[in-house]
Amino acid sequence: MPTIAEKILDGKAGEIVEREVDYIMVNDVTGVPAFEVLDELVPEGGLKEEKVVVVQDHYVPNKDVASAEQAKALRNYARRYGIAHYYEIGKGGVCHQVMIEDGFAAPGRLIIGADSHTCSYGALGAFSTGVGSTEAAAAMATGRLWFKVPETQKFVIDGKRNRYVMGKDIILHIIGDISVSGSLYKSQEFYGGTIKDLNLADRITISNMAIEAGAKAGIIPPDDKVFEYLQGRVRGEYKAVYADTDSEYEEVFEYDAAEIVPTVAKPFTPDNTAPASELDVTIDQAYLGSCTNGRIEDLRVAAAILKGKKVNIEVRMVVVPASDKVFMQAIDEGLIRIFLDADAFVCGATCGACLGGYMGVLASGERCVSTTNRNFIGRMGHKDSEVYLANPAVVAASAITGRITDPTAL
Repeated sequence: MPTIAEKILDGKAGEIVEREVDYIMVNDVTGVPAFEVLDELVPEGGLKEEKVVVVQDHYVPNKDVASAEQAKALRNYARRYGIAHYYEIGKGGVCHQVMIEDGFAAPGRLIIGADSHTCSYGALGAFSTGVGSTEAAAAMATGRLWFKVPETQKFVIDGKRNRYVMGKDIILHIIGDISVSGSLYKSQEFYGGTIKDLNLADRITISNMAIEAGAKAGIIPPDDKVFEYLQGRVRGEYKAVYADTDSEYEEVFEYDAAEIVPTVAKPFTPDNTAPASELDVTIDQAYLGSCTNGRIEDLRVAAAILKGKKVNIEVRMVVVPASDKVFMQAIDEGLIRIFLDADAFVCGATCGACLGGYMGVLASGERCVSTTNRNFIGRMGHKDSEVYLANPAVVAASAITGRITDPTAL
């Protein structure tokens, strides 16, 4: 019987299918080359405008002339093609957060994005996956794209979570177990009481990092938490899709949540994991934000730890809400004041340092504990810098102590 991926793509694992997509997302890095290809494919300028979402997020506000020219080019394309779903700086945020909080992502939908972490929307029960700019252009022109239906792996996590264990720890634990190629060109499905207990933000973190194991998608069956979130938010109609009770999975993995602790991925791969309590690593920077962990729930966790305390004098802390709406909510809840009182630097929504762009780029020999999703060589700056991936609680605790710290030890 079919899995969620097979049902949404309407095909059997291994088949090549061509399907209508619901939305195509591009950002300031991938959008310009996509529109350049679109100009070649459809010289007269036609495209499926209602399906296209364009978000300025990676280099905003522009850091130099090159990024300013790139942003200008994307802005001009959006105007030329009359893109209604265009998000300018100050009116959106990180593309994946925008896609979710503005109601584009929904259960049962087929969404592509010219960004690898498009798989984030699987947390709402969608099949969403990253594509190249050329594929995005083809879909913008036709509204359709071909897919190879992936095999599906099932991940079952049951049991009560330990204190300060978040979605980030669950997915890092899984990646540490199966490796960064353990789900290569596969769809992941997540089940179990632990997953049901997670809030939507933690589920998004899990789906977001499915790609770090090589997966095409990371899907969590939608429930009332998803449906309630989408009320008054979702665009158009949607239909939730579930796997059959006797669906055939390529492999099934089972985990006991009680065995998962606050976890850190050491340089230079996300599967190089270890308990935070076992590390004794001094840091220069603590980074809280990104499409992985920049939501209001993440900021609340970090603020609760930082309240009444100061960032270590040897450390700089950077806080970046994932969207303008998250930023405003954090102001209303007093979270931004807590960060500022702790001597953290807070800025508006941007991908920034996550991709080594700016707003926290690392110098040679510097170490950063970060809520982002990748810790490759040179990912956040100099090739001789180091990035340690962790959840918001670990990042906040580490900012206080000046070394990677299990927050339960504070």
